[in-house]
Amino acid sequence: MVLLAAAVCTKAGKPLVSRHFVEMTRPHVEGLLSSFSKLIQTDTQHTFVETESVRYVYQPLEKLYMLLITTKQSNILEDLETLRLFSRVIPEYCTVIEEREVSDNAFNLIFAFDEIVALGYRENVNLNQIKTFTEMDSQDEKVYLAVRQNQEKEAKEVMKRRARELEQQRREQKSGRSGGFSLAGAAQGFGSSSVGMGSGSSNSSSVSGGGAGASSSAIGAGSSLGAPSRSSAPVASRGMKLGSKKPLEAIVAELGGQASHFNAPRQAAAQSKSAPARSSIHIKVDERINMTAGHDSGMESLEVKGVVYLNINNADEAKCRIAVRNEESRPVQFQTHPNVDKKLFGSDNVIALKQAGKAFPVNSDVPVLKWRFSSNDESQLPLSINCWPSDSGDGSCAVNIEYELLEERLELHDVLISIPCPTGVGAPTVSSCDGEYKFESRRGVMEWRLPVIERNSSKQGSMEFSMPAREQDFFPVTVSFTSETTFCNLGVASVLSCDDDRSIAFSSESHLIVDNYIIN
Repeated sequence: MVLLAAAVCTKAGKPLVSRHFVEMTRPHVEGLLSSFSKLIQTDTQHTFVETESVRYVYQPLEKLYMLLITTKQSNILEDLETLRLFSRVIPEYCTVIEEREVSDNAFNLIFAFDEIVALGYRENVNLNQIKTFTEMDSQDEKVYLAVRQNQEKEAKEVMKRRARELEQQRREQKSGRSGGFSLAGAAQGFGSSSVGMGSGSSNSSSVSGGGAGASSSAIGAGSSLGAPSRSSAPVASRGMKLGSKKPLEAIVAELGGQASHFNAPRQAAAQSKSAPARSSIHIKVDERINMTAGHDSGMESLEVKGVVYLNINNADEAKCRIAVRNEESRPVQFQTHPNVDKKLFGSDNVIALKQAGKAFPVNSDVPVLKWRFSSNDESQLPLSINCWPSDSGDGSCAVNIEYELLEERLELHDVLISIPCPTGVGAPTVSSCDGEYKFESRRGVMEWRLPVIERNSSKQGSMEFSMPAREQDFFPVTVSFTSETTFCNLGVASVLSCDDDRSIAFSSESHLIVDNYIIN
């Protein structure tokens, strides 16, 4: 088929969004679109109209039309299938199918149209792939934003706590002031003041007698407000309050200028929790996994790639060698850095430079070792996912999806299993679920979340739900997770100095990240 153009237009023929996929002039496209409204026959159920040169294939969408303009030689069945995909894309970006909503989301629709058709020919994509391509979703960006939100939240909590402390100090000051001017003290103070005046003294604190002593203590309590003493307990009072109490929000606003001062230690604390304490020699192990499987055919491919990064910030310790702990029984392919002694690593699992007198680079992440593992054996999967949709006979499907942790060394965190669902048929009915679930109606995705999967308590789990759909609507299923243990059983045993063979302290961290984990 050759698709000339795609457009969303009103029933009066006004084009709202139009995209042509072959070389055509704008007046030519506008002429074809203006002719469409004149060719529609309201007394027929056909969804296509032909002229001498082109074919119009259209589908009503409430008050609008989804229109495709193709050549007359194109396959009408393929045209209709493509039209259905275009019609399913529009509700994903427009909450209400009307003129204003379509115009506001015109660019999003054009980007989605470009993913469906390229140079007049349809691409082999489905709705979920279109949304993934247009969203350009990034797992690293999500992690960064989550860490940033946590840091901002913690900074606000510190500001509020500091504001409460200041408010407590002000209450103590006020209560101390109220205690200085209590009724009894005021009466004694006035009495001593009259005695002082009677005796002709100019300083009330020098007047002898009980009244003068009381006056002196009252004045002392009042004057201590300028610099409150933390050793003396404030005097409680139920008398008249001096001044009005500021709300907590106003105090937080006053501390706005000090936000960075309070934010810095909290951010440092957050970073210390997320990142391990680094020694002068820090070793980072990153591993990424890619897996593709079919729900009927089984696993198609599994590929794991790992890299060991060496970072040294002390030049005195740069002449060292690293002993690698290799307890992996699977056939793993290793590749060392060109400057690393390959024979030494192959015989002793030791990473060292070829030239003994040289040192590793300082203050940079140097990839000293890489490895790769691939297999098509299902038993090698770290996490097995089985999705079983079954037709209920009434137009709906019952879906049973389950997982099992096969690599028991691993402890998986932030596990997200995304099951695509048809849109416009309502939310699914969930009968059972291990963990948490959320149905994203706009995206048409059922998200099954599990914070941790490990061998003791959550090695296996399942979820069951039903909704009107076909069996193929629930694929592809995508999975994402992270782990602080690598899939390949590799690690760093020790770091030794090349000069005197002494052991050097080092720090290390490991990360397992999913690039693709798909069940088609």
